[in-house]
Amino acid sequence: MSLETQALPIISVGDLNRTAREIIEGGLPLLWVQGEISNFSRPASGHWYFTLKDERAQVRCAMFRNRSAYCRALPKEGMQVQVLAQATLYEGRGEFQLIVEQLTEAGAGDLQARFEALKARLHAEGLFRPEDKRPIPRWPRRVAVITSPTGAAIHDILVTLRQRWPMLRVLLYPVAVQGNEAVPQILAALARVAKRHSEDVLIIARGGGSSEDLWAFNDEAIARAIRSCPIPVITGIGHEIDFTIADFAADLRAATPTAAAQAVSPDRAEWLPHLRTQERRLRQAMERALRERTLYLDHLRLRLRHPRALLDAAEGRWQQAHNALRKSLVPRLQAASYQLQIWQYRLQQANPQHDVAALNQHLLTLQTRLRAAMERQWQKAQQHCQQLSTQLDMLDPQAVLQRGYAVLRDAHGHVLYSAAETAIGAEITADLHQGSLLCQVLRREAGEA
Repeated sequence: MSLETQALPIISVGDLNRTAREIIEGGLPLLWVQGEISNFSRPASGHWYFTLKDERAQVRCAMFRNRSAYCRALPKEGMQVQVLAQATLYEGRGEFQLIVEQLTEAGAGDLQARFEALKARLHAEGLFRPEDKRPIPRWPRRVAVITSPTGAAIHDILVTLRQRWPMLRVLLYPVAVQGNEAVPQILAALARVAKRHSEDVLIIARGGGSSEDLWAFNDEAIARAIRSCPIPVITGIGHEIDFTIADFAADLRAATPTAAAQAVSPDRAEWLPHLRTQERRLRQAMERALRERTLYLDHLRLRLRHPRALLDAAEGRWQQAHNALRKSLVPRLQAASYQLQIWQYRLQQANPQHDVAALNQHLLTLQTRLRAAMERQWQKAQQHCQQLSTQLDMLDPQAVLQRGYAVLRDAHGHVLYSAAETAIGAEITADLHQGSLLCQVLRREAGEA
């Protein structure tokens, strides 16, 4: 042994394995590993132990119970899977192994990426806003269910509703819940529910399965149809760990179909004691009211009298009132009759027929005087109009022109009143009774002003 090797430190196996574990965990980050499962075992502790292998190598894996509980399906021998794991070293045996955090079937990673991308896009669009979620009715009478008619989901829902609230009516819209026909059938069922609009709440359900089995419920068109549905929608798809786009679009996501049925139905066991209490209180109130009405009826029975006695008493009161009325009305009627005779006499005296003849004669006199006055006024008006017509004829320029006179105008159309207003050789116009003459001044003679 050389001096150099003698100088190296000596460590225990435990320290060696601990150091190796720290180096491996520090040098290898959390990573995805793909391979085939073999030697799978699940002891009573709930932990999973298996070997992950490919054509070149293999590695031991452990998945503890707190992580394996979130797996959708139990791994099987020969299954191709992808695991998210931390590489480490089991110090007790010095074995290299992987501590698995997540386990999905091979190919599920692409589906998960598509799922996350669609979820992020619809979330950014506002399709999943909590404030748009509609409340689930507390006392629904009719429930629509969209699911497979032969699956375990409809059985669980019907059993749960029958146990919790048997009077709730259920209308099944049968559809395929996986495969190529699932999406079109689910969309058609949602359209029928929206068209009928006769149910109070809708359940979309399906039992558990792999990611591929549940993929129909990650369709964008289904998510939009759920949001546009006129009634509240509850989803119960897969197991508690399964989430789909439909769950985020729904007004309420239930972990399982059974939980969805529980969400829409009151619990009979919870309400029966309350209803029995209300029934007891109602019966007591009715008995108390019946006793009170019985006592009141007995009181009225004691006060009740025979109808003949009431009629006799009423007849006696009527006769008294009749006699009193006769005594009080006869004097008043006599006085009124005397007063009526007086008014009739006065009316005869004031009859206008006595004055009609005199008024007619006076009217004829007034008519004669009015006619004579109108004749006089008419003659005066005719005479006045004749005078005015004569004066108008005398002032009419045409009448002057008819007598042989003419109106002279200069070249500008101004009337000439004096010979001084024109010049020798100037042209003037003479307007006659009929027509006009264009003249030329040959001589002027001054006249008296």
